[in-house]
Amino acid sequence: MNKVAVVMGSTSDLPVMQEAIDILKSFNIETVVDIVSAHRTPDKLAEFGKSAHLKGFAVIIAGAGGAAHLPGMLAAYSPLPVIGVPVKSSNSIDGWDSVLSILQMPGGVPVATVALNGAKNAGILAAQILGCQQKEVLARVQEYKNNLKDKVTQGGKEVQARFNT
Repeated sequence: MNKVAVVMGSTSDLPVMQEAIDILKSFNIETVVDIVSAHRTPDKLAEFGKSAHLKGFAVIIAGAGGAAHLPGMLAAYSPLPVIGVPVKSSNSIDGWDSVLSILQMPGGVPVATVALNGAKNAGILAAQILGCQQKEVLARVQEYKNNLKDKVTQGGKEVQARFNT
């Protein structure tokens, strides 16, 4: 099981969710993307949630705006870890409705929630979960984090050179 599902409630969520797709692909993780609406395609949601683990998925990333029921409902149906991405949508209350809908799950139905529009972090978290069992994925995550460190270190040197001369 090395695939990650990236699902969203509608195509309007794709610009945000693209960051999860991109980072997963940069880690060479097989990624399957689909639209699964909690409110407009509830039967599809139920079927996907119940069968995702049987189809080789290891993690589900679910992005949704507004009422944002998609991540929680998938977590209710699936035994897999679900990472919720609250999306600030056009009908959103500054994104807070989405954040709270995903964050405030009842006991027994966990959803790991990232920041508003934080799909990139959702992808990284999914890679870290896979990395617990797959050394090659863990190595790519470690390389990514080392590159972050190097970038910050270089930025610090540039700032010091600019302001401390």
